[in-house]
Amino acid sequence: MIPRYTRPEMAAIWSDQNKYKIWYLIEAHATEKLAELGVVPQSAVDAVWKAKDVDFDVDRINEIEAEVKHDVIAFLTHLAEHVGEESRFVHQGLTSSDVLDTCLAVQMKQSADLLLEGMDRVLAALKTRAMEHKFTACIGRSHGIHAEPTTMGLKFARFYAEFDRNRARLVAARDEIATCAISGAIGTFANIDPAVEEHVAAQMGLTVEPVSTQVIPRDRHANYFAVLGLIASAIENIAVEVRHLQRSEVREAQEYFSPGQKGSSAMPHKRNPILTENLTGQARLVRSAVVPAMENIALWHERDISHSSVERGIGPDANVHLDFALHRTASMIEKLIVHEDRCLENLQAYGGIHNSQRVLLALTQAGASREDSYRLVQRNGMKTWDEGGMLVDHLKADEGVTALMSDAQIEACFDEAYHMKHVDTIFGRVFGA
Repeated sequence: MIPRYTRPEMAAIWSDQNKYKIWYLIEAHATEKLAELGVVPQSAVDAVWKAKDVDFDVDRINEIEAEVKHDVIAFLTHLAEHVGEESRFVHQGLTSSDVLDTCLAVQMKQSADLLLEGMDRVLAALKTRAMEHKFTACIGRSHGIHAEPTTMGLKFARFYAEFDRNRARLVAARDEIATCAISGAIGTFANIDPAVEEHVAAQMGLTVEPVSTQVIPRDRHANYFAVLGLIASAIENIAVEVRHLQRSEVREAQEYFSPGQKGSSAMPHKRNPILTENLTGQARLVRSAVVPAMENIALWHERDISHSSVERGIGPDANVHLDFALHRTASMIEKLIVHEDRCLENLQAYGGIHNSQRVLLALTQAGASREDSYRLVQRNGMKTWDEGGMLVDHLKADEGVTALMSDAQIEACFDEAYHMKHVDTIFGRVFGA
């Protein structure tokens, strides 16, 4: 985890202290149920729970692990230093993966809850800006070239709908990843009662894994990281749009530039889209976890640990980077400056050529074939592009057009309100009535 891109809330989830606390709770709840089943004495449960307020000594655990070369054994050895003689009843019938995988499920569920808070902030910001700029007209672009008018509000609404879909995906992925496996070596419950698994799952806020081997199936994890990748791509979708809108030639929107901020060490005039460029990079980092997570699905027989080293990296890193990116995205949207005058200026910059389709359709309604209509509009559109002037005036001067349409009919094709008549319908679909 890189401190520069790590919020304390997410760092706490992936800290060693939180990990060991979860390991401890898994062992304590398992011991609790084992006592109820008569496998271990109640005195063992009492001894274990006396350690509930212990801050585990990470350095001590690392010291033990350096000798035994096994992280769970190192933890259990350290736990025994606090529990005492009754520690011999801890971890009865469990295997390391029971602790590791169940802990990872808890951490990923905790992370998902934190990510959902970030997504809710982004959604709220997008909705606010969408309503604010519902009818702020601007030129729409396809292939980067002026096409037909849209509104800034529709841009925000489009991103909102995408984030709303991804929120639902994350909720589903959180529920799918939140499973518990306390099934022992190879997952057959040979040395532990399935009731222990059910008890631990209930106490840890998880569901029971229907069939584990010695590990929880990794398709669950792959799905989780795939959803994180989709959310990251949604962030980049916004970031790329803002970066294009902030270009000097466009200047329809720009990131907030705070007092005292500097844009360049060499050029004092610069205001660079540094936040959205950073978000593009953050998205790449999050997506880099997706393929390794997919490759973790195929493990040898009932268990190998080829997935373990991967998850030690992508588990914290992907969640940390996405958490940071969500809050940076929300802040960027909340403070984004929209230059409405520049939107209008760009919309009107090329002589009204964005109305070409409407003229095309009007000519077909007037009796021309689609091919002839296209030819008539295109030659006047190209003239507007190459020579300047207004498309409406070039059309009025074209005998091929005026033979089919009056000046008034031509002018009617250049009413800008025509393009906005269904904005309310789209907003209703996205945000509700």
